[in-house]
Amino acid sequence: MKKLLLLAVVFSASFAMKAQIEIPQPSPFSKVEQKVGLTDVTLEYSRPGMRDREVFGNLVPYGKVWRTGANINSKITFSEDVMVGGSDVKAGSYAIYTKPNVDSWEIYLYSTTQNWGLPEKWDVSKVVATVKAEAYKLPMQIETFTMGFDDLTSSSALLGIMWSDIYVGLPFTVYTDKTVSTSIDKALNGPSASDYYSAATYYLEEGKDAKKANEWMQKAISMMKDPQFYQLRKQSLIYAAVGDKKNAIKTAKMSLAKSKEAGNMDYVKMNEDSLKEWGAL
Repeated sequence: MKKLLLLAVVFSASFAMKAQIEIPQPSPFSKVEQKVGLTDVTLEYSRPGMRDREVFGNLVPYGKVWRTGANINSKITFSEDVMVGGSDVKAGSYAIYTKPNVDSWEIYLYSTTQNWGLPEKWDVSKVVATVKAEAYKLPMQIETFTMGFDDLTSSSALLGIMWSDIYVGLPFTVYTDKTVSTSIDKALNGPSASDYYSAATYYLEEGKDAKKANEWMQKAISMMKDPQFYQLRKQSLIYAAVGDKKNAIKTAKMSLAKSKEAGNMDYVKMNEDSLKEWGAL
């Protein structure tokens, strides 16, 4: 019995030692990061080699969905919403699957990204975009499966797929113009109520220029259709900081009333405490 136990321990130790040895992977992992317009796009995939094998029509059969690479499914991540093949695709990560044919491929973006290869059951509802793309013959052989970004413009790119003597491109569009236009409009229209409110709050809490905080807060409140109780509370404190007790009391009473309507007893108490301090209760 002792000999068997000793043998098991030796075997386990030997296996653990072997498991610590790192060797190159036959399909090494690759990560590509690309800025397209103002959108960050990240590609993660594994790269099998041809290794004297006939790839398309043999290793990768025609007419069947392929994992598009090796190991865990290839994945693309968009930092912003994009358009792929006429479909709106939300910001996030998607698995890349393809169905190769002789003259064209179908390319799919799939919402589940943690499959090792293909999903056990293909769920059509998880396909967020499908594109049919022409398969181009290359004048040379590409030994290692390769994906990257081609034909970059400020608002579009191709997800390029190359292997053996085939190139396929998945076009996608990013909303650069919309983002830039919104940014331009915001800049030309000046700071928003939120910008003024945040600046005033920062100055108050950091003990900086109270007069400047008061100026910003008055602009913020004037731009708000219906200031909330917590916003009025901040304004009352800024009035108090500049020595304007009359407006501090008036604004605190407004905040108190709205706090009671909202059922926020913390702000009810804070306003009541301030009003007592300022001699209004």
